[in-house]
Amino acid sequence: MHKVHLFTVALALLMGSGSPLWAQTSTPSTQQMIEQLKAPPLAPRTRGLRNLSVEATGDANSPAANAVANTGAVAAEPVVRPSLSLMIQFDFNSAKIRPESQQALLNLASALKAAELAASNFAVEGHTDAKGLPDYNLKLSQQRADAVQQFLVSQGVAGTRLVASGKGATQLANAANPLGAENRRVRIVNLE
Repeated sequence: MHKVHLFTVALALLMGSGSPLWAQTSTPSTQQMIEQLKAPPLAPRTRGLRNLSVEATGDANSPAANAVANTGAVAAEPVVRPSLSLMIQFDFNSAKIRPESQQALLNLASALKAAELAASNFAVEGHTDAKGLPDYNLKLSQQRADAVQQFLVSQGVAGTRLVASGKGATQLANAANPLGAENRRVRIVNLE
């Protein structure tokens, strides 16, 4: 049991930069899920220099003219959305949710119905490890995402707020161990 706990702690630390992966031994509470899925407050906007124009005079090959010609749009920072990864257990080679995952999904349903998240829509992503053929994994991960979405709807979460998608093994949680159990997960992403 001690080794399992250490593995869970180590895994949580590894996943710390993104969304934590909650193992079945440490099912997050409804409040923990709410906090993890809440959109961060918007940062104050600063005025950009988008409308600034620079006039270059003189030679067309001058450094000033080249600087104006080479000015382009600044690449936007990637959007990081609040998310939560859960290790939901399914029957082998199936989309049937195992009883030991019921509490995590009940907590998730309660979190998604909470006032703090009521205005948000969510992606329900199914993920697999790299074992098996890519097409099969993609199909199975879609079936599992659909099963979680259906469970959440059966618990009172509006189906219009949920979009299920299968990712197969395309976004491994642990690329260093493509067959690792931590890759078999369901990820909930706040789309707001």
